[in-house]
Amino acid sequence: MKLLGEKVKTLAEANGVTRQDLARAIERTGLKGDRALSAINNWIGGKDHPRARAEDIRRVAQTIGCEPKDIARFVSKVRFHRGSEQKAKLLTDLVRGKSYLEAENLLRFNSKRAAVNVRKALNAAKADAEQQQADVEKLVVAESSIDRAMHIKRFKAKDRGRAHQILKRTSHITVGVEERN
Repeated sequence: MKLLGEKVKTLAEANGVTRQDLARAIERTGLKGDRALSAINNWIGGKDHPRARAEDIRRVAQTIGCEPKDIARFVSKVRFHRGSEQKAKLLTDLVRGKSYLEAENLLRFNSKRAAVNVRKALNAAKADAEQQQADVEKLVVAESSIDRAMHIKRFKAKDRGRAHQILKRTSHITVGVEERN
C-alpha cells in the first residue's frame, strides 16, 4: 500500500486534524517524536520515505476518520520479469487508467508474453485492495510502470575461437490500483 499525500492533507484539514496528531497516531518502534512528524510531512509531500506500513496507513485513516481504502493506493510489483522493458511497456500503457475489470479482460486475452506477469501484478494489487474492503467495481489502474532490471549475460561460440555476448533483458513491473467514485 502507498499513502496518497494529497488526500490525507485535504481530509485532515477538513476534519481539523493536525500533523502532530497524525504523528502521535503512527508512533511505533523506530518512528517516534520528530521522526514520526518528519515521516508524516514526507508522506503528505508525496515522498514514500520511510515507507508507510499497512498499520501506519490504518492508524492515519482512523485518526482522520475515514477508511484506509480512501487514502491509499494498492501497489504490487513483479520483479525480474524475463522480457525487455520495451515489450512490457506496451501492456502497462494499455491498462493504465482503465477499470480493474476492463484491464483484467484486456490482459487475459492478450497474446503477448508479458501479459501474464502484468496480470499477476494487477491481481495482487486487487487482492490487497479487497483486504481493505475496497469495492472491486470501483477499482481503477492508477499506476502502471516498467523499470529496467539487470541483464542476464550469456555467450555464444562463433567462428575462429571467438564468442559473442547475448544479453537477456529483464524488467520490473509495477501496477497500482485505487478506488475511485
